[in-house]
Amino acid sequence: MNSPFVLTPPIHKEKSQLTLESSFKGPLEHLGLAVKDLFHMANLPTGAGNPDYLKSHVNTHENNTIETNSTVKALLNAGAVFKGKTITDELAYSLHGQNKHFPALINPAAPELIPGGSSSGSAVAVSSELADIGLGTDTGGSIRVPASYQGLWGMRTTHGIIECDNMVALAPSFDTVGWMTRDLATFELVSEVCIPAHTQHAIAAEPCFGIASNEFDGVLHKALCNKWIDENLRPQFETRDIPSDMLNLTAMDTAAIFRVLQGSEIWQQHGQWIEQEKPDIADDIMSRLLWCKTITAEQVESAKLQQQGVVNHLDTLFQDVDVLVIPTTPGIAPRCDADSTTLANDRNTLLALTSLAGLAGLPQLHLPLFTLHNAPCGLSLVGKKGNDLALLAVAKRLAL
Repeated sequence: MNSPFVLTPPIHKEKSQLTLESSFKGPLEHLGLAVKDLFHMANLPTGAGNPDYLKSHVNTHENNTIETNSTVKALLNAGAVFKGKTITDELAYSLHGQNKHFPALINPAAPELIPGGSSSGSAVAVSSELADIGLGTDTGGSIRVPASYQGLWGMRTTHGIIECDNMVALAPSFDTVGWMTRDLATFELVSEVCIPAHTQHAIAAEPCFGIASNEFDGVLHKALCNKWIDENLRPQFETRDIPSDMLNLTAMDTAAIFRVLQGSEIWQQHGQWIEQEKPDIADDIMSRLLWCKTITAEQVESAKLQQQGVVNHLDTLFQDVDVLVIPTTPGIAPRCDADSTTLANDRNTLLALTSLAGLAGLPQLHLPLFTLHNAPCGLSLVGKKGNDLALLAVAKRLAL
């Protein structure tokens, strides 16, 4: 299997400010940590999935002006052992886990299928048991998608509760820090270390679950999802089926709204570097980047108004339910040999689902529940802002 790591310790260990082989005692003692190559770590290079990015930023690292990201510090201080920096899709602007600059990542859970991106390397490190914690980011689905495709626990955290300091940004209004693990117990330990308690709010003792029925109708694992909901949610909890006239992501155009807002910010972050350095970037990603350049202020303003409409709609929805249940992905991952059109269509379908939580800044927990055609898939619990830890408590009640 090709390694998911782009860099492993010891690197400049004699001058490192990090305890790479952590000697700290803590709740994460002896747990291996894989870090997506967007997070800065003192004295270690950050490549953001692109060799030209690494070359053009190497002086910053050599001059020791880089500080370690605060979440990485927290995990190491809690006893986690750094295993290495992992491959990411270029600039984290993909959902497929394919990077032309590195050997192809193999999805350990389904080798004939893509691993999902852009936190692909961290996911592969965990699912192949080279690490226990896969640290990544989620802007448009980059934790949730590889978690679904590889049978892992994964969460997009409430936007803004975890600082995105000392890391390569993609679209700051949507960037979040997240992680993946093989089991819920480890996931809970990591969450308690990383999520500030003062940002959290409880869910009702007897929560009401809103089932996004219309969205389940369109996914490949519909039968598995409905069976699980009927056997695990409906007998224990109050549930409400949300009809298509109350929640229809296609009609709400969530993917298009998200694409414009994210794209505008991506060009603000990376446009100058792209035009100056003319980096070697995969054709599909470069095509999207050049499209980002064309987004107008009027388009952004219109998308922001539409975004507020989505937020208002969800606020109304959450007056009647405590947890929203939706598919994480449309099904299992595409095949590794899928053509570019298939992958582009898959990305568009994915974004319709993943952009909902992104547009509203909500936490979303992926539950790795199912196997379809010998490959993983699952569903998600979406909560109100600050319900991150509460969603984990709900998952524990479901004896997952």
